[in-house]
Amino acid sequence: MFTNKSSEAELLCTQNTSFWSGLTSQRGAEEAAEYQLRTPCIYGYMNVSAAGQMPVMEELVSESDSMPKRIALICFLSLVMLMSVLGNLLVMVAVCKDRQLRKIKTNYFIVSLAFADLLVSVLVMPFGAIELVHQHWIYGETFCLVRTSLDVLLTTASILHLCCIALDRYYAICCQPLVYTCKMTPMRVALMIGGCWVIPTFISFLPIMQGWNSIGIDHLIEQRRHSEGSNSTSCVFMVNKPYALTCSVVAFYIPLVLMVLAYQRIYVTAQAHALQISILQRAGGAGASDSADNQRNHRMRTETKAAKILCIIMGCFCLCWAPFFITNVVDPFIDYTVPDQLWVACLWLGYINSMLNPILYAFLNRTFRRAFLTILCCGRKRYRRPSILGSGAACTATQINGSSHVLKIVVEDE
Repeated sequence: MFTNKSSEAELLCTQNTSFWSGLTSQRGAEEAAEYQLRTPCIYGYMNVSAAGQMPVMEELVSESDSMPKRIALICFLSLVMLMSVLGNLLVMVAVCKDRQLRKIKTNYFIVSLAFADLLVSVLVMPFGAIELVHQHWIYGETFCLVRTSLDVLLTTASILHLCCIALDRYYAICCQPLVYTCKMTPMRVALMIGGCWVIPTFISFLPIMQGWNSIGIDHLIEQRRHSEGSNSTSCVFMVNKPYALTCSVVAFYIPLVLMVLAYQRIYVTAQAHALQISILQRAGGAGASDSADNQRNHRMRTETKAAKILCIIMGCFCLCWAPFFITNVVDPFIDYTVPDQLWVACLWLGYINSMLNPILYAFLNRTFRRAFLTILCCGRKRYRRPSILGSGAACTATQINGSSHVLKIVVEDE
């Protein structure tokens, strides 16, 4: 249907070009320039090719229509990256400046988690946003592999940190204080954090840089990397079935099962503690045991609230990353027919989790919220936390070293 139009356009261009040349010699440059402005094919207003390409004016109109969408996309992506960077930096600074927060073993996992999320915001998101806005990859094939490896490394490290936090809370809430002290030694905490960073390298840089993830599907990757009829390229990350299963199981499904089991046990323990609180409140009474009962009640309340907060954090992570990992497993088994738009949506939904973690700490954890206010308000006294040892209650050695002390700082009663 485009052949006749193309022939007519070519004939019109030939006639107009001949006539324009005659004007140049007969009437001078001024009349030639005026006729040139009125001639459609010279300025491309009817630039119809034999291949049926869109006219230039229609392309310009299409670009102008998409400009508001592009601006909205840029604003949204910039907001996600900015909030993620500032939020995770705030978490790290809060723990570094607050001496009481540094005494809590759980917070070392939180700082390492914030560092991983910060690296996602700085090293992964910007390049993905640039590719998404410009619709092509401009940094070369090698850097595409590096960026993809960092993506897998940092997101896997993030979920492993959440798994370690769940295990730490399990020992703190479900075990006796002395058991927690013996299990979560500083050396063991350091080894767990180190494992959160080392283990992901075996499913990120090692297989991706060696090309193990693309064995058997290289031809499909090349087809998608170069768009048809265009010189533009994309940073394509396609994986074969063995890598998809291995990566997803190690990075998501095994840690998810461990977290579900840990929080299920924590939930059962919290319910038992709530029942004990109810019995003690109904019993009432007075005497020398009141102080011990109050301390025990406070411990149970703070333990229960800590479990709820960490469950919310884990739930947000699952909601953000489960769509991606489900798609990652399913796609190789349906001949890679998942639409690119769905991939991009699932991927950026996962990136949003790096922005959510600091928000969850600020709104759900009073200790972190107070530390944030102290930093943002330049250390004004009204936002400083009074010393726990300044209260009238005496602290025993068990309370200082055990779970009661840990959870008292992690979550305070509202």
